[in-house]
Amino acid sequence: MLIENYTPFVGRGDVEEIKRLADSIRGAKVLHVNSTMVGGGVAEILHRLVPLMNDVGIDTDWQIFKGDENFFRITKKIHNLLHLPSAEGLDSREILTFHDYTCRNLGAIDTSPYDVVFIHDPQPVGLIIKRGNGQKWIWRCHIDVSTPTESVWRFVQTFSNGYDGSIFHVPEFISADLEIPAFIIPPSIDPLHDKNRDLEEDFVQSVLSRFGVDPDRPIVAQISRFDRLKDPIGLIRAYRIVRKTLDCQLLLAGSFADDDPEAVQVLEEIYAEIGKDPDIRLLNLPANSHLEINAFQRAATVVVQKSVREGFGLVVSEAMWKGKPVIGSYAGGIRRQIINESTGFFVHSIEGSAHRIKQLILNRELLEKMGRNAREQVRHNFLITRHLKDYLMVVKKLLKG
Repeated sequence: MLIENYTPFVGRGDVEEIKRLADSIRGAKVLHVNSTMVGGGVAEILHRLVPLMNDVGIDTDWQIFKGDENFFRITKKIHNLLHLPSAEGLDSREILTFHDYTCRNLGAIDTSPYDVVFIHDPQPVGLIIKRGNGQKWIWRCHIDVSTPTESVWRFVQTFSNGYDGSIFHVPEFISADLEIPAFIIPPSIDPLHDKNRDLEEDFVQSVLSRFGVDPDRPIVAQISRFDRLKDPIGLIRAYRIVRKTLDCQLLLAGSFADDDPEAVQVLEEIYAEIGKDPDIRLLNLPANSHLEINAFQRAATVVVQKSVREGFGLVVSEAMWKGKPVIGSYAGGIRRQIINESTGFFVHSIEGSAHRIKQLILNRELLEKMGRNAREQVRHNFLITRHLKDYLMVVKKLLKG
């Protein structure tokens, strides 16, 4: 991957600025650590960000924190309880298991050669005990911890308070009692990735045919991991309201992340809700189905992201980059991507979702105008070149003050 290849999207000036910034910290060694190489937005970003950091001269590596199904069940629970306050917490066995896998990974992950270490999300947060003299460690939190379950947040803070700083998607995600400095870096999409690059119309049509999607009827689509927080059941119910008066079809497509053991159960719940409805396509795709996801987003008439809670929801920017207005909930980073009534609509209920879906299907002029606005919103704010520059600035700040 070469930074020069992004010039057609962002211009020569932005590319040269990134090069100058990288030159100012040349020689720095950087490590990223997360818990999965495939599935989920974090892995997808790192697959693009790490090669680009190396291309501009920053020696950057990526290592994986490993766990078994039981460990990931516990960290999924932590994830959910950090999103929402609950009377539930971690029991002693779960805490011991978390510590056990932290200890197992201490020997497997070598952090010693690096000047700056980025630890992504709660799973590997305990690795901070390996921090060496002179190193700078950053906890990169990809979830909303503004209203966490207090006991679980205190448990995570046992480790996170030892970091030199933290990174969140948006300011609203930061807990009021955060004890370390915070940087704000929204995530991004890569316009050269298979999920976002231009496709021939013949290929798009072949994908629809392969998966039994009718190209001649409006398509309402949501592309997401199979997670209750994405509210797929709510979208199905909104679609059924639309279906009473409009002939259209619903496409729910996603895949499993390696560190999300709840996905199978959620998928079963969605199947139960769908029943025998022939106009709803539920597709559990391999994690590398990037071209297929790209084709579905391009073929969709309306894209929806009806999340109850959301880290950022990059699928919104993915769809907007393809000229699609997005109907989304006012959750997490979705509210930072959609400009209401310009690039899409915010909705707060099943009935509101149904109303906006019908409005866009019936008003082609509005749909196309919003789609043009949506692409420009992403070009200016959510491409990987901006993301790369933000990370380089954090490294510079940490190393040079």
